Amino acid sequence: MFFTTFFADMSSSGVVRRGIHYLQKLKAANIPSDLIEKGQNRVIDASLTLIRERAKLKGELVRALGGALASTSLLGVPLGHNSSFLQGPAFAPPRIREAIWCGSTNSATEEGKELNDPRVLTDVGDVPVQEIRDCGVDDDRLMSVISESVKLVMEEDPLRPLVLGGDHSISFPVVRAVSEKLGGPVDILHLDAHPDIYDCFEGNKYSHASSFARIMEGGYARRLLQVGIRSITTEGREQGKRFGVEQYEMRTFSKDCHFLENLVPLILFLFSLKLGEGVKGVYISVDVDCLDPAFAPGVSHIEPGGLSFRDVLNILHNLEGNLVAADVVEFNPQRDTVDGMTAMVAAKLVRELAAKMSK
Repeated sequence: MFFTTFFADMSSSGVVRRGIHYLQKLKAANIPSDLIEKGQNRVIDASLTLIRERAKLKGELVRALGGALASTSLLGVPLGHNSSFLQGPAFAPPRIREAIWCGSTNSATEEGKELNDPRVLTDVGDVPVQEIRDCGVDDDRLMSVISESVKLVMEEDPLRPLVLGGDHSISFPVVRAVSEKLGGPVDILHLDAHPDIYDCFEGNKYSHASSFARIMEGGYARRLLQVGIRSITTEGREQGKRFGVEQYEMRTFSKDCHFLENLVPLILFLFSLKLGEGVKGVYISVDVDCLDPAFAPGVSHIEPGGLSFRDVLNILHNLEGNLVAADVVEFNPQRDTVDGMTAMVAAKLVRELAAKMSK
Protein backbone atom coordinates (compact mmCIF):
# COMPACT_ATOMS: atom_id res chain seq x y z
CA MET A 1 0.00 0.00 0.00
CA PHE A 2 2.84 2.38 0.89
CA PHE A 3 4.62 1.99 -2.45
CA THR A 4 1.39 2.33 -4.44
CA THR A 5 0.55 5.56 -2.65
CA PHE A 6 4.13 6.79 -2.94
CA PHE A 7 4.37 6.37 -6.69
CA ALA A 8 0.91 7.89 -7.15
CA ASP A 9 2.06 10.92 -5.21
CA MET A 10 5.28 11.09 -7.20
CA SER A 11 3.41 11.11 -10.51
CA SER A 12 0.80 13.66 -9.49
CA SER A 13 2.71 16.09 -7.25
CA GLY A 14 4.70 19.06 -8.53
CA VAL A 15 8.43 18.88 -9.03
CA VAL A 16 9.08 21.19 -6.12
CA ARG A 17 7.32 18.98 -3.58
CA ARG A 18 8.75 15.64 -4.70
CA GLY A 19 11.74 15.59 -2.39
CA ILE A 20 9.65 16.57 0.62
CA HIS A 21 7.02 13.94 -0.14
CA TYR A 22 9.70 11.32 -0.72
CA LEU A 23 11.32 11.93 2.66
CA GLN A 24 7.96 12.03 4.44
CA LYS A 25 6.93 8.71 2.91
CA LEU A 26 10.20 7.03 3.84
CA LYS A 27 9.93 8.24 7.42
CA ALA A 28 6.28 7.16 7.58
CA ALA A 29 7.36 3.70 6.47
CA ASN A 30 9.91 3.64 9.34
CA ILE A 31 12.90 3.46 7.00
CA PRO A 32 15.99 3.92 9.22
CA SER A 33 17.34 7.46 9.04
CA ASP A 34 20.93 6.25 8.57
CA LEU A 35 19.84 4.30 5.50
CA ILE A 36 18.18 7.40 4.07
CA GLU A 37 21.28 9.48 4.77
CA LYS A 38 23.58 6.94 3.14
CA GLY A 39 21.47 6.99 0.00
CA GLN A 40 21.47 10.78 -0.06
CA ASN A 41 25.24 10.83 0.41
CA ARG A 42 25.72 8.51 -2.57
CA VAL A 43 23.64 10.77 -4.81
CA ILE A 44 25.53 13.88 -3.63
CA ASP A 45 28.92 12.18 -4.07
CA ALA A 46 27.99 11.08 -7.58
CA SER A 47 26.82 14.60 -8.42
CA LEU A 48 30.05 16.19 -7.19
CA THR A 49 32.15 13.55 -8.94
CA LEU A 50 30.58 14.47 -12.28
CA ILE A 51 31.31 18.19 -11.77
CA ARG A 52 34.83 17.41 -10.52
CA GLU A 53 35.75 15.22 -13.47
CA ARG A 54 34.31 17.60 -16.04
CA ALA A 55 36.15 20.51 -14.43
CA LYS A 56 39.40 18.51 -14.44
CA LEU A 57 38.97 17.67 -18.11
CA LYS A 58 38.26 21.28 -19.09
CA GLY A 59 41.07 22.59 -16.91
CA GLU A 60 43.56 20.17 -18.48
CA LEU A 61 42.44 21.24 -21.96
CA VAL A 62 42.87 24.96 -21.21
CA ARG A 63 46.26 24.42 -19.61
CA ALA A 64 47.42 22.30 -22.56
CA LEU A 65 46.46 25.06 -24.99
CA GLY A 66 48.41 27.58 -22.89
CA GLY A 67 48.25 31.36 -22.71
CA ALA A 68 45.24 31.69 -20.40
CA LEU A 69 45.55 33.54 -17.10
CA ALA A 70 41.81 33.21 -16.48
CA SER A 71 39.25 31.18 -18.40
CA THR A 72 35.49 31.29 -17.96
CA SER A 73 33.67 28.04 -17.26
CA LEU A 74 29.89 27.72 -17.20
CA LEU A 75 28.23 25.92 -14.30
CA GLY A 76 24.46 25.52 -14.35
CA VAL A 77 22.41 25.56 -11.16
CA PRO A 78 18.81 24.81 -12.23
CA LEU A 79 17.15 25.75 -8.96
CA GLY A 80 13.76 27.45 -8.88
CA HIS A 81 11.98 26.37 -5.71
CA ASN A 82 13.17 29.37 -3.68
CA SER A 83 11.27 31.75 -5.94
CA SER A 84 8.48 33.65 -4.22
CA PHE A 85 6.26 33.79 -7.31
CA LEU A 86 7.08 31.54 -10.28
CA GLN A 87 9.58 28.67 -10.47
CA GLY A 88 10.42 28.73 -14.18
CA PRO A 89 14.05 29.87 -13.67
CA ALA A 90 14.90 26.23 -12.90
CA PHE A 91 14.58 25.58 -16.62
CA ALA A 92 16.91 28.39 -17.70
CA PRO A 93 20.44 26.89 -17.97
CA PRO A 94 19.81 24.65 -21.03
CA ARG A 95 17.89 27.42 -22.77
CA ILE A 96 20.74 29.87 -22.23
CA ARG A 97 23.26 27.37 -23.60
CA GLU A 98 21.05 26.74 -26.62
CA ALA A 99 20.86 30.47 -27.29
CA ILE A 100 24.63 30.92 -26.98
CA TRP A 101 25.32 28.35 -29.70
CA CYS A 102 22.12 28.57 -31.79
CA GLY A 103 23.80 30.00 -34.90
CA SER A 104 21.74 33.18 -34.87
CA THR A 105 24.97 35.07 -34.32
CA ASN A 106 28.67 34.27 -34.54
CA SER A 107 31.03 33.28 -31.73
CA ALA A 108 32.73 36.68 -31.39
CA THR A 109 32.07 38.91 -28.39
CA GLU A 110 31.91 42.68 -28.72
CA GLU A 111 35.51 43.09 -27.57
CA GLY A 112 36.67 40.54 -30.13
CA LYS A 113 37.20 37.37 -28.10
CA GLU A 114 35.98 34.11 -29.67
CA LEU A 115 33.75 31.92 -27.54
CA ASN A 116 34.72 28.80 -29.47
CA ASP A 117 38.22 29.15 -28.03
CA PRO A 118 38.25 26.95 -24.86
CA ARG A 119 40.59 29.49 -23.26
CA VAL A 120 37.65 31.90 -23.35
CA LEU A 121 34.73 29.61 -22.52
CA THR A 122 34.26 26.02 -21.37
CA ASP A 123 31.30 24.27 -19.73
CA VAL A 124 31.28 21.83 -16.80
CA GLY A 125 27.55 21.08 -16.89
CA ASP A 126 24.81 21.39 -14.29
CA VAL A 127 24.51 20.63 -10.61
CA PRO A 128 21.66 18.03 -10.66
CA VAL A 129 19.49 20.02 -8.27
CA GLN A 130 16.22 18.19 -8.81
CA GLU A 131 17.79 14.74 -8.59
CA ILE A 132 19.33 15.72 -5.25
CA ARG A 133 16.07 17.17 -3.95
CA ASP A 134 14.15 14.10 -5.10
CA CYS A 135 16.14 12.17 -2.49
CA GLY A 136 14.82 14.40 0.28
CA VAL A 137 17.96 16.50 0.69
CA ASP A 138 17.12 19.77 2.46
CA ASP A 139 18.23 23.24 1.42
CA ASP A 140 21.06 23.46 3.97
CA ARG A 141 22.79 20.49 2.34
CA LEU A 142 21.80 21.54 -1.16
CA MET A 143 23.41 24.94 -0.67
CA SER A 144 26.57 23.17 0.51
CA VAL A 145 26.56 21.01 -2.63
CA ILE A 146 26.29 24.13 -4.80
CA SER A 147 29.16 25.78 -2.91
CA GLU A 148 31.30 22.66 -3.23
CA SER A 149 30.58 22.46 -6.97
CA VAL A 150 31.79 26.04 -7.43
CA LYS A 151 34.96 25.27 -5.48
CA LEU A 152 35.63 22.23 -7.68
CA VAL A 153 35.61 24.51 -10.73
CA MET A 154 37.92 27.02 -9.05
CA GLU A 155 40.40 24.28 -8.13
CA GLU A 156 41.16 23.81 -11.83
CA ASP A 157 43.30 26.86 -12.52
CA PRO A 158 42.72 29.00 -14.61
CA LEU A 159 38.97 28.21 -14.65
CA ARG A 160 36.66 30.84 -13.18
CA PRO A 161 32.96 30.08 -12.62
CA LEU A 162 30.19 31.82 -14.51
CA VAL A 163 27.05 30.38 -12.98
CA LEU A 164 23.76 30.04 -14.84
CA GLY A 165 20.67 30.24 -12.62
CA GLY A 166 18.18 29.38 -11.50
CA ASP A 167 16.59 31.84 -9.16
CA HIS A 168 18.62 34.37 -7.22
CA SER A 169 18.95 32.18 -4.13
CA ILE A 170 21.93 30.53 -5.86
CA SER A 171 24.04 33.66 -5.42
CA PHE A 172 24.50 33.00 -1.71
CA PRO A 173 26.18 29.58 -2.00
CA VAL A 174 28.16 30.71 -5.05
CA VAL A 175 29.53 33.88 -3.43
CA ARG A 176 30.23 31.95 -0.23
CA ALA A 177 32.27 29.41 -2.18
CA VAL A 178 34.20 32.09 -4.07
CA SER A 179 35.02 33.98 -0.88
CA GLU A 180 36.03 30.86 1.03
CA LYS A 181 38.11 29.52 -1.85
CA LEU A 182 39.93 32.81 -2.37
CA GLY A 183 40.41 33.33 1.35
CA GLY A 184 38.59 36.62 1.85
CA PRO A 185 35.65 38.81 0.87
CA VAL A 186 34.92 40.13 -2.61
CA ASP A 187 33.25 43.28 -3.88
CA ILE A 188 29.89 42.63 -5.55
CA LEU A 189 28.22 44.52 -8.36
CA HIS A 190 24.58 43.46 -8.30
CA LEU A 191 22.28 44.44 -11.17
CA ASP A 192 18.63 43.91 -10.26
CA ALA A 193 15.19 45.46 -10.02
CA HIS A 194 15.08 44.28 -6.39
CA PRO A 195 17.66 44.42 -3.58
CA ASP A 196 17.01 40.76 -2.51
CA ILE A 197 18.07 41.60 1.01
CA TYR A 198 15.04 40.64 3.13
CA ASP A 199 16.12 39.02 6.37
CA CYS A 200 13.78 36.04 5.82
CA PHE A 201 11.17 36.34 3.08
CA GLU A 202 7.92 34.45 3.67
CA GLY A 203 9.64 32.34 6.32
CA ASN A 204 12.36 31.13 3.92
CA LYS A 205 15.90 32.17 4.85
CA TYR A 206 17.08 30.89 1.44
CA SER A 207 14.45 32.79 -0.53
CA HIS A 208 15.63 34.46 -3.72
CA ALA A 209 14.58 37.68 -1.99
CA SER A 210 17.03 37.05 0.89
CA SER A 211 20.23 35.95 -0.86
CA PHE A 212 22.20 39.14 -0.26
CA ALA A 213 21.24 39.26 3.41
CA ARG A 214 22.89 35.83 3.77
CA ILE A 215 25.94 37.04 1.84
CA MET A 216 26.42 40.20 3.87
CA GLU A 217 25.82 38.66 7.28
CA GLY A 218 28.32 35.92 6.39
CA GLY A 219 31.02 38.50 5.69
CA TYR A 220 31.54 37.23 2.14
CA ALA A 221 31.41 40.72 0.61
CA ARG A 222 33.15 43.94 1.59
CA ARG A 223 31.11 46.17 -0.70
CA LEU A 224 27.75 45.52 -2.31
CA LEU A 225 26.67 47.92 -5.05
CA GLN A 226 23.11 47.46 -6.30
CA VAL A 227 22.19 49.11 -9.59
CA GLY A 228 18.81 49.21 -11.32
CA ILE A 229 16.72 49.03 -8.14
CA ARG A 230 13.10 50.09 -8.64
CA SER A 231 11.07 47.80 -6.40
CA ILE A 232 12.23 48.26 -2.84
CA THR A 233 10.33 48.19 0.44
CA THR A 234 11.07 49.90 3.73
CA GLU A 235 12.74 46.71 4.92
CA GLY A 236 14.88 46.69 1.79
CA ARG A 237 16.15 50.19 2.55
CA GLU A 238 16.65 49.44 6.24
CA GLN A 239 18.56 46.26 5.46
CA GLY A 240 20.64 48.22 2.97
CA LYS A 241 21.59 50.70 5.68
CA ARG A 242 22.26 47.88 8.14
CA PHE A 243 24.80 46.26 5.82
CA GLY A 244 26.19 49.47 4.31
CA VAL A 245 24.90 48.64 0.83
CA GLU A 246 25.30 51.23 -1.92
CA GLN A 247 21.89 51.25 -3.61
CA TYR A 248 21.42 53.08 -6.93
CA GLU A 249 17.69 53.33 -7.57
CA MET A 250 16.19 53.80 -11.01
CA ARG A 251 14.10 56.76 -9.83
CA THR A 252 17.30 58.84 -9.84
CA PHE A 253 17.96 57.93 -13.48
CA SER A 254 15.25 60.15 -14.94
CA LYS A 255 15.96 63.64 -13.68
CA ASP A 256 17.16 64.95 -17.04
CA CYS A 257 18.42 63.70 -20.38
CA HIS A 258 21.98 64.91 -19.83
CA PHE A 259 22.27 62.98 -16.58
CA LEU A 260 20.83 59.87 -18.24
CA GLU A 261 23.30 60.03 -21.11
CA ASN A 262 26.23 60.31 -18.71
CA LEU A 263 24.97 58.09 -15.91
CA VAL A 264 27.09 55.03 -16.57
CA PRO A 265 30.38 56.94 -16.83
CA LEU A 266 29.40 58.87 -13.69
CA ILE A 267 28.77 55.69 -11.68
CA LEU A 268 31.97 54.17 -12.98
CA PHE A 269 33.92 57.31 -12.09
CA LEU A 270 32.53 57.19 -8.58
CA PHE A 271 33.26 53.60 -7.71
CA SER A 272 34.75 51.28 -10.31
CA LEU A 273 38.35 52.49 -10.09
CA LYS A 274 38.48 51.16 -6.52
CA LEU A 275 36.08 48.25 -6.90
CA GLY A 276 37.96 45.10 -6.03
CA GLU A 277 41.03 46.82 -4.63
CA GLY A 278 42.07 45.48 -1.25
CA VAL A 279 39.85 42.39 -1.54
CA LYS A 280 40.02 39.14 -3.48
CA GLY A 281 38.30 40.50 -6.58
CA VAL A 282 34.97 41.50 -8.08
CA TYR A 283 31.85 39.35 -8.34
CA ILE A 284 29.04 40.34 -10.70
CA SER A 285 25.48 39.14 -10.22
CA VAL A 286 23.07 39.94 -13.05
CA ASP A 287 19.37 39.39 -12.45
CA VAL A 288 17.81 39.59 -15.90
CA ASP A 289 14.96 41.67 -14.48
CA CYS A 290 17.40 44.54 -13.96
CA LEU A 291 16.50 45.24 -17.58
CA ASP A 292 13.33 46.99 -18.57
CA PRO A 293 10.80 44.32 -19.66
CA ALA A 294 10.86 45.85 -23.14
CA PHE A 295 14.30 44.24 -23.47
CA ALA A 296 13.68 41.10 -21.42
CA PRO A 297 10.03 40.11 -20.91
CA GLY A 298 10.89 36.51 -19.96
CA VAL A 299 11.27 37.04 -16.21
CA SER A 300 9.10 36.07 -13.25
CA HIS A 301 8.86 39.54 -11.73
CA ILE A 302 8.10 42.04 -14.47
CA GLU A 303 9.03 45.51 -13.23
CA PRO A 304 8.78 48.36 -15.78
CA GLY A 305 11.22 51.25 -15.77
CA GLY A 306 14.51 49.35 -15.82
CA LEU A 307 17.90 49.63 -17.44
CA SER A 308 18.37 49.39 -21.18
CA PHE A 309 20.46 46.52 -22.47
CA ARG A 310 23.17 48.93 -23.61
CA ASP A 311 23.24 50.51 -20.11
CA VAL A 312 24.09 47.10 -18.70
CA LEU A 313 26.71 46.32 -21.34
CA ASN A 314 28.37 49.69 -20.81
CA ILE A 315 28.67 48.95 -17.08
CA LEU A 316 30.12 45.50 -17.79
CA HIS A 317 32.50 46.65 -20.54
CA ASN A 318 33.84 49.64 -18.61
CA LEU A 319 34.15 47.99 -15.23
CA GLU A 320 37.67 47.90 -13.85
CA GLY A 321 38.79 45.27 -11.39
CA ASN A 322 39.65 41.59 -11.30
CA LEU A 323 36.45 39.73 -12.16
CA VAL A 324 36.73 36.40 -10.32
CA ALA A 325 33.22 34.99 -10.78
CA ALA A 326 29.71 35.93 -11.89
CA ASP A 327 26.17 34.71 -12.23
CA VAL A 328 23.22 35.35 -14.54
CA VAL A 329 19.93 34.52 -12.86
CA GLU A 330 16.13 34.78 -12.94
CA PHE A 331 15.58 34.20 -16.66
CA ASN A 332 12.24 32.37 -16.83
CA PRO A 333 11.81 30.42 -20.11
CA GLN A 334 8.14 29.82 -19.31
CA ARG A 335 7.48 33.55 -19.74
CA ASP A 336 9.77 34.04 -22.74
CA THR A 337 6.95 34.41 -25.21
CA VAL A 338 8.63 36.60 -27.84
CA ASP A 339 10.43 33.96 -29.96
CA GLY A 340 13.09 33.30 -27.35
CA MET A 341 14.15 36.94 -27.13
CA THR A 342 14.99 36.86 -23.41
CA ALA A 343 17.01 33.69 -23.89
CA MET A 344 19.13 35.58 -26.41
CA VAL A 345 19.41 38.50 -23.99
CA ALA A 346 20.63 36.17 -21.22
CA ALA A 347 23.01 34.49 -23.66
CA LYS A 348 24.44 37.87 -24.69
CA LEU A 349 25.04 38.75 -21.04
CA VAL A 350 26.85 35.44 -20.58
CA ARG A 351 28.92 35.99 -23.71
CA GLU A 352 30.10 39.43 -22.65
CA LEU A 353 30.75 38.36 -19.07
CA ALA A 354 32.81 35.43 -20.36
CA ALA A 355 34.90 37.80 -22.44
CA LYS A 356 35.35 40.14 -19.49
CA MET A 357 36.37 37.34 -17.14
CA SER A 358 38.80 35.56 -19.46
CA LYS A 359 42.36 36.84 -19.73
